Amino acid sequence: MGHRVSSQAKPVRRLSFFRTPRPWLAAFWKFSRPHTIIGTSLSVIGVFVIAWTVMPEGALTPTLTLFSLLLPLIACLAGNVYIVGLNQIEDVEIDRINKPSLPIASGEFSRQDGWGIVLLAGALSVFLAVLGGWWLLTTVLLSLIIGTAYSMPPIRLKRFPFWASTCILTVRGAVVNLGLFLHYRGQLGLPLGIPGKMWALAAFVVVFSIVIAIFKDIPDLEGDRRYNITTFTVRLGQTRVYEMARLILSLCYLGMIAATPWIEGVNWLFVLITHGALLGLFWWRSYRVAMPNQAAPATTSMSFPDFYQFIWKLFFLEYILYPIACLLG
Repeated sequence: MGHRVSSQAKPVRRLSFFRTPRPWLAAFWKFSRPHTIIGTSLSVIGVFVIAWTVMPEGALTPTLTLFSLLLPLIACLAGNVYIVGLNQIEDVEIDRINKPSLPIASGEFSRQDGWGIVLLAGALSVFLAVLGGWWLLTTVLLSLIIGTAYSMPPIRLKRFPFWASTCILTVRGAVVNLGLFLHYRGQLGLPLGIPGKMWALAAFVVVFSIVIAIFKDIPDLEGDRRYNITTFTVRLGQTRVYEMARLILSLCYLGMIAATPWIEGVNWLFVLITHGALLGLFWWRSYRVAMPNQAAPATTSMSFPDFYQFIWKLFFLEYILYPIACLLG
């Protein structure tokens, strides 16, 4: 069900970091979209662990670990803030319908505040990437360029379902995973090339990112339709898109289970048990979801926002479980 902004709603006071630092930081945390921050952090750390499993024995030192891990982590987090912040600046009118609690939509931040944060975050991301070297810089620049094309007019690729999904899966699946591995390869002195275990993770995340892109738009039907954002949900309806997303995610898990016996350095039994259990949990929960247009969900149902956050938790878990499978392999 869409959110409507009441004309009687109490106006929200604009926050200032210097006058009200704690409320400002709380609003900044919302502005940074915490689920994407967690996802980015785990992807940077998870890829590092996978790189660690193929490095020469005894080559890792504390100094090398600190530089190799923390620099790309901070650079990617700053880039994350740039991308999600830019989207909120451009989508403020839509967010007042779909996500009225976001800081710019609610009035806690002005557009000028948003631009200041976004530009600072983007500059910090590029500066740190330059320090990290060619592969980190390429990863960051590609992510920022695609994120800008996703949200900013006149391109604004989020208007088109195929290109919107392509943006998300390209950044999350290919650019971040493969780019970071190539960065770590140079930093840690790894052999040339990208091992099969890394290609498998990238493929899994590409497909999973499609699911996230589809699920993300299901509750935003009203605002997207009003502002001519032709998502799959607007074109096909919430129920059909929901069923499509469930099928794609199931194939994603089954594909990983089927592929890992043929991938060197991955513990297949661990992947079978963990991914099979998560797939079963996903299907069990998916039957309990109250769609956004249901006015009075049953007490046994999950709200759609809760289910969407559950999907993100599954995404987070992959960057924990798969590196463990590589360590066990």
